[in-house]
Amino acid sequence: MYRKAVAFTAVSAILGFAALPALAQSTPRLDQRQENQERRIEQGVQSGQLNAREAARLERKQERIDRSEARAKADGVVTRQERARLHHQENVQSRHIARQKHDRQTGAK
Repeated sequence: MYRKAVAFTAVSAILGFAALPALAQSTPRLDQRQENQERRIEQGVQSGQLNAREAARLERKQERIDRSEARAKADGVVTRQERARLHHQENVQSRHIARQKHDRQTGAK
């Protein structure tokens, strides 16, 4: 009976620790923000506020942020410093989207 309890405890501990990286790498706010910014770019193209060149440039920058986030998550933990850097990149991208949508260049409607 004692051996079964020890074995069960050991297996439970191992499985519990295996789940920690999945919890640590969760970044729902960043993921939601990325989706919102991608939607803003798409909406800008549809409304004619962004031309094809502007949209392509913004999408490339968005992909760069995606890669940065993937690198931050690669070790299973997104540190406070990595999270701050990702938020900064998102802030810069948000300003770029707003500027491009409100400049004089337009796309075909």
